Amino acid sequence: MNPINRLAIVGGIHGNELIGVYLVKKFQKYPHLINRNSFESLALLGNLQAILARRRYVDIDLNRCFIGDNLPATKSSIYEELRAKEIQAILQPENQEFVDVIIDLHTTTANMGLCIIIGNIHPLLLGLAAYLSAINPLVKVYIHQQARNSGFLRSLCQLGFSIEVGAVAQGTLDGELFKQTENLVYAVLDYFEDFNKGKNPLIQNSVTVYRASGVVNYPRNEDGDIAAMIHPQLQFRDYQPLYSGDPLFLTFESKEIFYEGESTVHPIFINEAAYYEKGIAMYLSQKELIHI
Repeated sequence: MNPINRLAIVGGIHGNELIGVYLVKKFQKYPHLINRNSFESLALLGNLQAILARRRYVDIDLNRCFIGDNLPATKSSIYEELRAKEIQAILQPENQEFVDVIIDLHTTTANMGLCIIIGNIHPLLLGLAAYLSAINPLVKVYIHQQARNSGFLRSLCQLGFSIEVGAVAQGTLDGELFKQTENLVYAVLDYFEDFNKGKNPLIQNSVTVYRASGVVNYPRNEDGDIAAMIHPQLQFRDYQPLYSGDPLFLTFESKEIFYEGESTVHPIFINEAAYYEKGIAMYLSQKELIHI
């Protein structure tokens, strides 16, 4: 496996997710914090205009615009498409290889705690997930597999992944989660430093993961409007098992809607504010143990 030569830490792909924004600003001001001997670290702000406006995005979601060389050839009028092209050029300067690792920093209004999201099961990423969850049992691992250049920033390289923390209200900072996210970043950097030096950073040879298995939309009326809310018994219960017959939604008339799936699932991103526009009430996942 080739050594890590360049690594990028990106915050503010969504402009109102401030922990990533201010961590990157800190790293830009104090670059020695992310410097390691065996590789170069780059700290980069994502959606600059959205950050200024304290909005998730200006025109469209930037974290669906990273499609590699498939970006529009003609000059787009959509800001996020232009910015995606700029970021890809920064991550791969002329006559250089693309960065080896992307750490994409996010926050969520859902009760996700500290979560590592990986888009493929590369052994080095699985080792990283096992390492982080071993040194901090609060870390959860979510596998949401996607093709390369599928729109997500993390899909631009094989070792791209996200750190997602919450619950944090949009446009706000949480001091405790800020520090926990910062410490996770340092642990990631140390992991790749040890890997480059030929040390084995693996503490345990297995890791518990939550693998994406489906998406649930909100119940809708005939006009397409939301007809029910997340059930109070489900709110904030990310990663907890959901059994057939458990309450899922509550209508505005106080009628309960129950989960009717045959298998037990573990919902995550429950009631994420930014997902209302995407028609997502929660993701469903299967909990499993992966041996590395």
